[in-house]
Amino acid sequence: MSLFKSIATFGGFTLISRITGFARDMALANFLGAGMASDAFFVSFKLPNLFRSLFAEGAFTAAFVPLFSQKLITEGKKKSIFFASQAVSILFFFLLLFVLLFEIFMPYVVQVLAPGFAGDAGKIELATNLCRITFPFLLFISIVSFQAGILNSFEKFAMPATAPIILNLTMIVSAFVLVPFLPVPAYGFASAITLAGILEILWLKYALDKIDVKIKPYVHIKKIMQKDEIKTLFKRIAPGVVGAGIYQINMVVDTILVSLVGTGAISWLYYANRLQQLPLGVVGAAISVALLPILSKQLKAQNTTESKQTQDKAVEYAALLSIPAAVLMIVLARPMINILFEHGKFSSADTLKTSYALIAYAVGLPCYVLVKALMPNFFARGDTVTPVKFSAVVFAVNFSFNLMLMIPFGHVGIASATTIAAFVSLAQYVYGLKKRGFWSFSKALMLKIVKIFCAAVLMGISVLAMEKGINTICGGYLQYHFFVKFCIFCFLGASGLICFFIYAFVMRVLDIKEFVRTFVKRRKTGNAG
Repeated sequence: MSLFKSIATFGGFTLISRITGFARDMALANFLGAGMASDAFFVSFKLPNLFRSLFAEGAFTAAFVPLFSQKLITEGKKKSIFFASQAVSILFFFLLLFVLLFEIFMPYVVQVLAPGFAGDAGKIELATNLCRITFPFLLFISIVSFQAGILNSFEKFAMPATAPIILNLTMIVSAFVLVPFLPVPAYGFASAITLAGILEILWLKYALDKIDVKIKPYVHIKKIMQKDEIKTLFKRIAPGVVGAGIYQINMVVDTILVSLVGTGAISWLYYANRLQQLPLGVVGAAISVALLPILSKQLKAQNTTESKQTQDKAVEYAALLSIPAAVLMIVLARPMINILFEHGKFSSADTLKTSYALIAYAVGLPCYVLVKALMPNFFARGDTVTPVKFSAVVFAVNFSFNLMLMIPFGHVGIASATTIAAFVSLAQYVYGLKKRGFWSFSKALMLKIVKIFCAAVLMGISVLAMEKGINTICGGYLQYHFFVKFCIFCFLGASGLICFFIYAFVMRVLDIKEFVRTFVKRRKTGNAG
């Protein structure tokens, strides 16, 4: 399977997941708004997702997938599955202990994660109860991430990409089945999160059964831990906990500090970050997930030239998709948030403050996507230590700028600090790969990215001009009925993308013939299968 096809498959289903995620967030905004209950809920939602990124989708996947992919090539399917069964047994055992420990000490965890809640006993109690309900999700979703890693190694990207849709749909259903009948709506949403984790495990078990992969748990943990391949896995996991989870670490620092800003600030950052997650999840995650097993196999086969060409394509796709997305988010931030979230308990003041945070996040979006494209180059070589060194610097930068910017600029300053950290992270990865001779920007690739940036800026100017014209004619289209302003927003977004493709074609960034050849080849391959 080609890199383009892998990215398109994973990214396409992830896009559907993000769309259902927006529907979920609209339900959250309607029932919770941006206040005490929503702040407490979002802390409980972030807690398991933090460790999910660190232990499961981050460190564990980065260490496990290259080892599993290489075993498929050198030792075959049977021995690879045996190794996977041992690995998941270890993962389950330690995570079960971890979850139980956190459940016991949850009040103290909440006080560390959200110190700004300390002055409100009701808020602390609500957040603690919600965290206890949601935290088992960490155990379930870590198993899901493990299952997804196996499927990705077999180049089966569709089913893992659909798994997050289950979470979104379960929470949406809970808005009608649980939330209306509970005195505190947040309890209904929290319960849906943990239930979704169980449903996702069952869904991916079905996917594994289809390719005849049976994962059997082992109870002899001590015996398994003594095996060399398991020791190698854990040696790679330990530094990867920090290296692969830097984005989430920064988000937690943001949560801790923004809880000190005031009521509603956590919610404003959450909704802004969710919008940023659309291109980051669809493009960045798709490239990272698709690239890791492909690079691992190419490097194992010592195809150095091919691996560098694959990396070039990954960076090109990352820039081509993330830069125009960032520009559209900047110029259409307020209407985007108004249409999605401004209903129920979510006010126009919340829209304005969330839009400022979204603009600050969007500036750094391309950097994060490019990092997602470069990071697998280290993990595919079994190097999980170097990202740790990078993450230490990025963490220090993010924390320092948080402290400097949060007092004068509040929640927007915290979002801006995250963006500054993204630029530093990208600089480190580019320099680190070049220094080690793994990969470097060619002049042709650099010129292409500059052209993409110019085309995106021209697109942004065109969209602003169109929006100004519509506002002049309509007298402010955001005051209209939801359906009318939604149609106008879609028109602006679609027009912007058309403008970008025209500008990119004129600047010779896009090769239409090459795209058509790839698409036709993909269809022929699909028909042949």
